[in-house]
Amino acid sequence: MGKLAVHALRAVLGVVLAGTVLVQAMMVWVLVSGSDPEDGKLPLTALRLITLAGMVSVQVAVVCVWRLVTMVRRGTVFSHAAFRYVDGVIGAIVAAALVWFAVTAVNAPGQRDDPGVTVIMAGIGLAILGVALIVLVLRMLLAQAVARDVEAAQMQAELDEVI
Repeated sequence: MGKLAVHALRAVLGVVLAGTVLVQAMMVWVLVSGSDPEDGKLPLTALRLITLAGMVSVQVAVVCVWRLVTMVRRGTVFSHAAFRYVDGVIGAIVAAALVWFAVTAVNAPGQRDDPGVTVIMAGIGLAILGVALIVLVLRMLLAQAVARDVEAAQMQAELDEVI
């Protein structure tokens, strides 16, 4: 992975992390100060709490991807240590899907006249879970690559003994 790509990715991850922290701080301020009264149309407090949970899942994913990029730069990504971060990304994506399903459930009563919106929102939640499955498959590929790397190191050690 080139230096430019690493720096660009880290810049994007930094902006996303800073943005989510800023949104969380503003939402906590609104919840604590009570400066934004609900109008009764939607349960805004529930949506704000769900949004805070969603931001945490994004932050976990960002930190895990940052660590994986660091491992790629150092050439240590094909190791057992990488699994912890890939598992973190998978967990964050599943948490984001659960958060989305919670938003769908909170929004559903307001969509009684047009239930198609709720069905579409549920479909988006399933698509998010599909992304988690894709990352799980990529984790399996990483496991195969790590196993091959260990096998190659063992063969090299045996070859060194023979020579």
